[in-house]
Amino acid sequence: MSQDTPIHAHRPTRPRWTHLALCVNDIDATIAWYERYTHLTLLARTEDPNGYGAWLGDPEEAESPFVLVLAQFFDGKDPFAPARHAVLGPFAHIGIEVPDKAGVDQVADRGRENECLVLGPMQMPDPIGYICFLKDPDGNMVEFSYDQGVYEKAREIWGNRATQDAK
Repeated sequence: MSQDTPIHAHRPTRPRWTHLALCVNDIDATIAWYERYTHLTLLARTEDPNGYGAWLGDPEEAESPFVLVLAQFFDGKDPFAPARHAVLGPFAHIGIEVPDKAGVDQVADRGRENECLVLGPMQMPDPIGYICFLKDPDGNMVEFSYDQGVYEKAREIWGNRATQDAK
């Protein structure tokens, strides 16, 4: 098969934000952590000569997926070596907004019980909202927020495309 021949039948119709990728030390532990603390579930797992891979995503977003890509490279097989892989933190983070304040409190409680709560829960100035930060098994920061205003601002500035497209 030529490199010009697509492998997959389904592709975006325009440029789309599709993923964030993290290098991990123990892919099974990291998958379990994200499935425990977030709404993400395992979409796919792979193994090739360089290591293990996984995609986690929101099953409700099949038409416009955004996935968290995890890669665990085998010893001596890291294609980016000798460069070190940075972790997200202390400010760089993955952000997940939940529908209510209790959701932030619940994830903070689970994080506290498992010693991965780093900050909060706490109310921050607008537009940050009510937040807590957890640290995943590799040290990456994940923020859980309520009332940040991302959805409101997007609709204010860009409008509701689904409603506009239906007209």
